[in-house]
Amino acid sequence: MTLSDIARRLQTTRSAAFRTVYTLAQQGYLLHNPQTGRYTLGPAVLRLGYGYLATRELVEVALPELEKLRDRTDWSAHLGVRDGRFVLYMLRVPSHMGLASIVHVGSRLPAAGTTMGRVLLADLSESDLVRLYRDETYQNAPGQTPRSLGELVAQWQRDRGTPAIVQIGSFETGIASIAAPVRDIEGNVVAAINATQSASADRVDSIDTGIRDEVVRTADAITRLLGGMPTSPRKEGTGT
Repeated sequence: MTLSDIARRLQTTRSAAFRTVYTLAQQGYLLHNPQTGRYTLGPAVLRLGYGYLATRELVEVALPELEKLRDRTDWSAHLGVRDGRFVLYMLRVPSHMGLASIVHVGSRLPAAGTTMGRVLLADLSESDLVRLYRDETYQNAPGQTPRSLGELVAQWQRDRGTPAIVQIGSFETGIASIAAPVRDIEGNVVAAINATQSASADRVDSIDTGIRDEVVRTADAITRLLGGMPTSPRKEGTGT
């Protein structure tokens, strides 16, 4: 299609259409043939379709496993993926106890302060982590979320290579959360799951020896169903 064709379809002016078309071309969603003046779909469009299909498969595979985790533990279970500096909640399976929660499907919470977010950040290289948070202000960091880039990197170093991350009241007062990674066939972390329930700090030991193992087993089961490897083949501490 030519720019005039696109403007006519969008019912807008050529100048307004050009701004949109130029941006899409810069990002690879459109290709421009200077000889004919026509635009065609670019390779980035394929990534959109793949991302949708991959997310849909992930949700369909994870849901029954999270329901089993909820039924075995009576903790609420969630699935999340990283969206920049946030963790995006894709699934929520509430416990039968009806525990109130601040999250729902579509919620976006700070990755650095939540267990699923920390699991997802731990798979980044240090340089990618620093680049991601380079202009973060940390002024409104909730709970015990790192208050500086140095604190964030120190947390990332502790989180690397751990099978699960446990927090009690660190982000939401009175709430325990345990998260583990879901990996793809190359060992990359593509998502995280967690289980949450009301708990006090004196329950750390029982949580570590009980629910923690259930969360890890569930994450590993989802990983296998996706054709992935439960344990990353990369050496601990190396970049992605």
